[in-house]
Amino acid sequence: MRDEAKPLTQSKPALDAAISARGLRKVYRGAKGQPPKEALKGIDLDVPRGSVFGLLGPNGAGKSTFINILAGLVNKTSGTASIWGFDIDKNPRQARASIGVVPQELSTDVFFTPREALEIQAGLYGVPKSKRRTMEILRSLGLEDKAEAYVRSLSGGMKRRLLVAKAMVHDPPVLILDEPTAGVDIELRRQLWDQVMELHERGVTVILTTHYLEEAQELCDTIGIIHHGEVKTVQPKDQLLKSLDRKTLMVVPEELLAPGTDLGIDGAEVREDGSLYIDYRPSVTKVADLLSAVNAAGISVKDISTVEADLEDVFLEMTYGSDRA
Repeated sequence: MRDEAKPLTQSKPALDAAISARGLRKVYRGAKGQPPKEALKGIDLDVPRGSVFGLLGPNGAGKSTFINILAGLVNKTSGTASIWGFDIDKNPRQARASIGVVPQELSTDVFFTPREALEIQAGLYGVPKSKRRTMEILRSLGLEDKAEAYVRSLSGGMKRRLLVAKAMVHDPPVLILDEPTAGVDIELRRQLWDQVMELHERGVTVILTTHYLEEAQELCDTIGIIHHGEVKTVQPKDQLLKSLDRKTLMVVPEELLAPGTDLGIDGAEVREDGSLYIDYRPSVTKVADLLSAVNAAGISVKDISTVEADLEDVFLEMTYGSDRA
């Protein structure tokens, strides 16, 4: 546990946030003489309404604890959280009705059909029969032709889609997907995301946790990175990618170089393909200066290109990079 208490003065939740957390903390009791485990260390986090929000972090970072608190499966130790403006303590029913959670595990009752599963789920949320959209939801997720098949006969990808359908029966404005494409092949992954993005286009705020960082970079417009129970950053994706002051200049020589050749250029490496790669900081070094150094090393240039930092670079810098510091 932390030695210093979190300041009493905290920023107010954003009025236009789909989800807001202030000073949210969770401490798990230690087992068999072990010390308590602080899974969330007083985090402040806002998820903008209408966004596709990527909540990223290594295993054990606190993502699942955060989601389970919102879903009412875990009791927080302290702090506040609200969903669509409803405080999870003061207005628990309205808060739960505002969120749909697609769990990582394939937890489906194999003895029901998809239609029956959605009807039961709608009943649990108190949705009147006249307002249920069972077949509409199944149709939108490509499961209409499997409506009367037993769930046990569905493929893994179809079961994933069924979990999304169950999360949408009460028409929540916020949808949380916890590792939804884990173990799903590329084609089914693409189909699932096409269907989820259709929901987003209808106004649903989507929150995604995933270890496929290229997936988060493609789909999300806002990124939050959490590590060791603390929020490292929350930024629009494009702004976050620009924040990492790092690029790579790739130089293809007229005559390929021997891998590992030392050219005396800082940050330079000759790789297996015989090309020269130079890591540099755009705020400090100009490409023209690098090309001058390449020419000074006696290299005739056939082609050049620059490689921008991607979300994986940012993620590693803010998580494992800080661990190495």
